[in-house]
Amino acid sequence: MNRDFWRDKRCWLIGASSGIGAATAQALHAAGARVALSARHSEKLAAVLPADQRTLLLPADVQDGESLMQAHAQILQQWQGLDLLVYLAGAYTPARSWDLNLQTAEDILDVNYRGALRALATALPGWEQRGAGQIVLVSSIAALRGLPQSLYYGPSKAALTHLAEVLRIDLEPRGFHVQVVHPGFVATPLTAQNEFSMPHLLQPSEAAQALLRGMQSKRFAIEFPPAFTRRFSLLRCLPYRWYFPLIRRATKM
Repeated sequence: MNRDFWRDKRCWLIGASSGIGAATAQALHAAGARVALSARHSEKLAAVLPADQRTLLLPADVQDGESLMQAHAQILQQWQGLDLLVYLAGAYTPARSWDLNLQTAEDILDVNYRGALRALATALPGWEQRGAGQIVLVSSIAALRGLPQSLYYGPSKAALTHLAEVLRIDLEPRGFHVQVVHPGFVATPLTAQNEFSMPHLLQPSEAAQALLRGMQSKRFAIEFPPAFTRRFSLLRCLPYRWYFPLIRRATKM
């Protein structure tokens, strides 16, 4: 990892109170970046990083656009700009199609996708004039194809990946670097709900290091761990008549 790349970069992490978000905040701070952390609970943010000259603890709820606007205003007041926005907020409830609950589906979509829209609507106006930067949306390998137990999560993350593709097309010519992240399995409070074996399970600190390396690169999609995600990505090329039987056999679902 190139520490000079991160020195004094102004980074806003939304969804930074646990899991990959918390580990990424700690890794960025250790690399010399200025880090603004947002999540709903201030006490959880304080447990991730103590407030210091390079850290802002800014409680905000991605389902409340006004709270995001207030956090963003504090960043501009303190740092006069922003170099990197990372959207890490996520919600997950495993479910099969016969257990569809509309309220759960709407709640997860609101956090995983609409929350990112709110964050972008907050940060993008005026950003280009202050000096364009980097936008990173943390999606999931589950966004790439339909999977069992992913009734709510997969479609919401697929929408996030699609959004990142559109942003890349529109904003790259304006000086922004847009990336999407497709992690495999990472040991977080969300994946702790899974009752099946998770291959190539990473610890949050390992995922954070992979994320930092990816954010230093020019590529659009950041995927890890490579041993798992490269094989899974090949499934996108399979015709449906092969994909559906294969995934049923592989998952035994």
